[in-house]
Amino acid sequence: MEAARDAFYRIYGSGGQSNLVDMILGQLDFHPLSVTLLATVANQNRWDNDRLAREWAARRTRVLRTDFNESLAATIELSLASPTFRELGPDVRDLLGVIAFFPQGVNEDNIDWLLPTVSSSTNIFDKLCTLSLTYRINGYITMLAPLRDYLRPKEPLSSPLLCATKEHYFRRLSDAINPGWPGFEEARWIASEDVNVEHLLDVLTSIDQNSADLWVVCINFMSHLCWHKPRLIMLGPKIEGLPDDHPSKPRCLFGLSRSFESVGNDVERKRLLIHALKLWRERGDNFQVAVTLKFISGANRMLGLHKEGILQAKEALGIYEQLDHKSGQAKSLQQLASLLYEDGQLDAAEEAASGLIDLSTEGDQYTLCDCYCLLGQICRSKGETEKALNHFEKALGIASSSNWDDALFWIHYYLVELFLDEDRFDDAQAAIGRAKSHGINNPYRLGRAMQLQARVWYRQCRFEEAKSEALRAVDVYEKLGAARDLEFCRRLLQNIEEKIQKPVTSGD
Repeated sequence: MEAARDAFYRIYGSGGQSNLVDMILGQLDFHPLSVTLLATVANQNRWDNDRLAREWAARRTRVLRTDFNESLAATIELSLASPTFRELGPDVRDLLGVIAFFPQGVNEDNIDWLLPTVSSSTNIFDKLCTLSLTYRINGYITMLAPLRDYLRPKEPLSSPLLCATKEHYFRRLSDAINPGWPGFEEARWIASEDVNVEHLLDVLTSIDQNSADLWVVCINFMSHLCWHKPRLIMLGPKIEGLPDDHPSKPRCLFGLSRSFESVGNDVERKRLLIHALKLWRERGDNFQVAVTLKFISGANRMLGLHKEGILQAKEALGIYEQLDHKSGQAKSLQQLASLLYEDGQLDAAEEAASGLIDLSTEGDQYTLCDCYCLLGQICRSKGETEKALNHFEKALGIASSSNWDDALFWIHYYLVELFLDEDRFDDAQAAIGRAKSHGINNPYRLGRAMQLQARVWYRQCRFEEAKSEALRAVDVYEKLGAARDLEFCRRLLQNIEEKIQKPVTSGD
């Protein structure tokens, strides 16, 4: 930034430094030629900072055109007319458009399936880098912002290669994924391509909001993210802005609610689910009503609204029984057992969880794993440590064989709590390490691990270390909007601060 400012103001000459100018310089990626041209245009036209910002917002790189026909466009076209570029073939201009269209550029590790028609891709990208049209960074082929702005297709669907790339993305997103299902591990590709896919969907849904097929892809995209890269998405306002009679709206709201669930924001999750439930009831789709009720009960469980959640879980269970849907019954019973457990109804919770084992089929190992995990928590609450350990070990065996990061994280998390009950601090510390290894790509889980670590340090009277971990957890929860966890962690932090101010004495 400092070098770009210096170059700009040497030519521009008038006026003090401005945040508006800094913003434009950043959007130009501090590209020297573009900075020079911007300053020259502003100087020639005697624009003040506000006028320059307005012109940039309206015309982007078209602003970079001087009185002497000395422009970025001319420089780029000169490179495209060079013999080196022409030797790469007639379709390379289209390839540049694809690179320019995607915010991340093109991932070199995924070229084989993303751009299968581009032969000798390594040689082509080497030449494009030599011509300074592209550059490599962190495994991606990309380009500076001014070149992207100039080279990206103005009509995305007019680019044959971009349309083909879209189809490759969409085909990979068409597979439904769940832990234990075929293709689950392969779906991790989304973690490196998520920004590109989201941008593609944002552009295409702006072109055709009524395409049901596009919104199905959006739903699948959100599902992939929830499992492999939990985060919120920029498509949220678009989804909520769809008219209520749009055929895809309730499913999109449900998918969006899962995004909020994955980052621990259960208030927003519940709000979206309630809206989806209203739409499903209006459409008379009892199956989707049951599905949504089950997830609302889960949101209420996380919000501590157990009585409300129990009623919804029972209603969902009743609908699934009417439909004779065994898998739905199992999942509703699982939710009900969890709510009863957290409401302190331990015997009723254990009875429900035991019934769940009978309902879980051999193919539904994920639900069975959750069931054993829940039984472990129930037995721990009853003081039955050995039975609890036995259930957790069964859950661990199922989850380990399939490498389910989410299940493994929570099993080790609950084991830490069990070890803390008996002051087994070394075992607790080891279990925290294992939990973290399965939550590394999930900010919310890492926040929970930090919170748990703070509790371990607190129990060991290592209050400064406990404070440090609790502060880190608070920062995570604030960024994610995880209100319930944030409140709990702040109370923990308050207790820690009181201990620091009033040190433990030998008589405590």
